[in-house]
Amino acid sequence: RGDTGQVLVHDRQSGTLLEAGSAAAEPALTGEYRLADGRVAVPAFTLIAERFLDERYTPEAVAAQTGIAAATIRRIARELAHAAFEQAISLDIPWTDAAGRRHEKTIGRPVSMHAMRGISAHANGFQTCRTLHLLQILLGSIDCPGGFLYRPPCPRPTPPADRPAGKEGARAGTPLPGPVLGFPQGPEDLLVDDQGRPRRIDGAFSWEAPLAIHGLMHMVISNAASAGGAGIDVLFLYMANMSWNSAMNVPATLEQLTAIDPGTGDYRIPYIIYSDAFYSEMVAYADLVLPDTTYLERWDCISMLDRPISTTEGPADAIRQPVVTPDRDVRPFQDVLLDLGGRLGLPGFVTEEGSPRYPGGYPDYLVHHERKPGIGPLAGFRGTDGDAYGRGAPNPDQLQAYIANGCFHQHVLEPGQRYYRHANRAWIDWAREKGPFGDAGPLTFQLYLEPLQRFRLAARGHGDLQPPDTHRARIEACFDPVPTWYPAGARDEDSGAYPFSAVTQRPMHLYHSWGSHNGWLRQITAENCLYMHHARAAELAIADDDWVWIISPTGRVRARVKLMDGVNRDTVWTWNAIGRRAGAAALGGEAPEVTRGFLLNHLIPERHPATAEGAGFSNSDPVTGQAAWFDLRVRIEKAAAPADTTRPQFASVALRLDDPPGEVQ
Repeated sequence: RGDTGQVLVHDRQSGTLLEAGSAAAEPALTGEYRLADGRVAVPAFTLIAERFLDERYTPEAVAAQTGIAAATIRRIARELAHAAFEQAISLDIPWTDAAGRRHEKTIGRPVSMHAMRGISAHANGFQTCRTLHLLQILLGSIDCPGGFLYRPPCPRPTPPADRPAGKEGARAGTPLPGPVLGFPQGPEDLLVDDQGRPRRIDGAFSWEAPLAIHGLMHMVISNAASAGGAGIDVLFLYMANMSWNSAMNVPATLEQLTAIDPGTGDYRIPYIIYSDAFYSEMVAYADLVLPDTTYLERWDCISMLDRPISTTEGPADAIRQPVVTPDRDVRPFQDVLLDLGGRLGLPGFVTEEGSPRYPGGYPDYLVHHERKPGIGPLAGFRGTDGDAYGRGAPNPDQLQAYIANGCFHQHVLEPGQRYYRHANRAWIDWAREKGPFGDAGPLTFQLYLEPLQRFRLAARGHGDLQPPDTHRARIEACFDPVPTWYPAGARDEDSGAYPFSAVTQRPMHLYHSWGSHNGWLRQITAENCLYMHHARAAELAIADDDWVWIISPTGRVRARVKLMDGVNRDTVWTWNAIGRRAGAAALGGEAPEVTRGFLLNHLIPERHPATAEGAGFSNSDPVTGQAAWFDLRVRIEKAAAPADTTRPQFASVALRLDDPPGEVQ
């Protein structure tokens, strides 16, 4: 980097260092170059080439680990290269790049890959996703016809400007000095105290999960119950079924929710407030329940400031309008939060005179709130006359304009703005002008991820801010600035005792757990089985419809087996969010969801075993804190006696205050 931090490259023509974005630069990708101060530097691509040309990444070396033959790996590699370079798409769409160079054609590489939970929900998920995206970058298939396409407001500024606020801790009656979430660029951005301990109850933005942009929701209850005197006063949850299918290690979670401090006799989590539209398993543990509306009874916003409904052709956002009036004592949760903010006098929720800023509730907020001057939750129909887009004064008739337009708004981009948006001058200039897209590009992909290297250097002893000794080896191994692979899941000594990977997925008609409250949808899938490969079942003398025990180091679950061919031999799977606890969703103890449904969540540990150095780490990706749902390893044993119900079974959570606690079976 240069004196002002600009990225430099070695120019092959002049033999000198030039700024990376310069139109004149022809960057060298390989080689060694001596700098003016005597240091030797290499291009980032050299480090990547050395990494993946190493013998440990040959097809023969990885075939045993992946279960994919070396010949198949080579064939797929050839197919990817052939599609990208021999079957390129050429469209007659001129465009100009950020350096001012005009291109008469838009070239597409018809290769596209997608990474979501199946890849990311592992302890090595972040680096695996990085590797996948690196491959797409090298193939040139980013935001081009046939390739991986951005949906506005992406691409976002990289690295993002926001850093997580709250480094000095939260103080009563005082707002945080910035956003709750952010993007740490190094150890100086972590939310830790002087001893390196996390300030957030979930451990996000600490040495345990430095880049935890989404937080560690699966650790909140466990951390709150074990925090002792450093615990919390109130746990406030919204429609997150954290005592059931959103929890790891459900039996332990239930104990934590009711754990008593032996010194005081009080609950370790003193007070729980919970808002839900349905009687979920979590409701029974709440001291105060705020009944929410369903989506048919309230206003909602799918905003350009969050994750809108955009297509690649252009940015689009939407609203939902109420179509029925609630027939019971419920309130939209957004209205409740705005009401609470006004009553507490929180900045942004009251006027200078102290009166509520949004007396009309959430629809009032949607129209009049401004994140920045002229930029609000909805990008369409802005301005006093409704003729502005993206940036403009609040329009009092904005919601009515959306309703008249089918409850959405889409801006259609010009053809020359639709591709290569990380380096497309027409898109960058337009996005900067309109506002909701942040300070758009040009964006340079960091193949060598500098924030990771800053954390790894700290683990090696450099700098004033260093991790606790218990974290050094973990950060050194996982925070590699070049994409890498390391094993996740069971330890080597456990692989023989627990030979199967066990994963869950959601049926499309019950994609979110909220769908399992719908009686019509539950009739489609009212029970679930464990799906297993025919050949592996035969080795264990297990037949179709047999009952088995699914056993992990954390516990055991009894379920019925269904055999199939379309599954990896060493993997078992089931549907999630089918098994319910008696009493939830008005289900009786004989309902099939209770007696024939089950959760693998009971078997997934929220923490790894403690070591000699200290307490175990969360069961998460060490970089991002993403819950490692799919690292579960199990063994399967045929149930010795005939069975007709799944196990474990828990006491009913039916709304009867005189019920005894009951025992787990």
